[in-house]
Amino acid sequence: MAHMTSRPLTVGFDLDMTLIDSRPGIRACYQALSERTGTYIDADLAVTRLGPPLADELVNWFPAEQVAPMSELYREMYPMIAITATPALPGAREAIDAVREAGGRTIVVTAKYEPNAKLHLAHLGIEPDAVVGDLWAEEKARALREHGAGVYVGDHVGDIRGARTAGALSVAVATGPCDAEELRAAGADVVLTDLTELPAWLTEYRRAA
Repeated sequence: MAHMTSRPLTVGFDLDMTLIDSRPGIRACYQALSERTGTYIDADLAVTRLGPPLADELVNWFPAEQVAPMSELYREMYPMIAITATPALPGAREAIDAVREAGGRTIVVTAKYEPNAKLHLAHLGIEPDAVVGDLWAEEKARALREHGAGVYVGDHVGDIRGARTAGALSVAVATGPCDAEELRAAGADVVLTDLTELPAWLTEYRRAA
């Protein structure tokens, strides 16, 4: 056992475009919000920039003073519209299972509204040890530190900043809005095509530890 690192294995995962393909559900939810409010929202464009908090997107379509009430309305409509429309990304379940089989813990740290994040995972039968929502980029470091995560897996340059701030190894998957080149340039320690590559990487990582 001498080769194991002193800190137990805890791996953090982002949610949108890392574990789940949230584009169909989010697109439908923006379209519904647009119908409800009579405000034009380019839902196809909005889903190309997933990652940052909801308010960062809504400010493109609503006056600043309407962003908070519109966020609330969106979050209220979301469970009915977005959950069943959202599939897991290839390798998502296997990635969580691989950490567990290695005797590790998994946490999901996401900018998404926490109750809705939990609904997605429950619907897909993905069971991490903890779910922390409403944290973006550097803020994610708070939850990663609190849970002692040594690795954080995400798809966005914001996730890389969160990992670095927490002193965790940044593993990036090129399944979201940022391509492999952009993820590397942003300082990811490891870049994978998608989560199907994570179990093999994890085996190597633990062997080297």
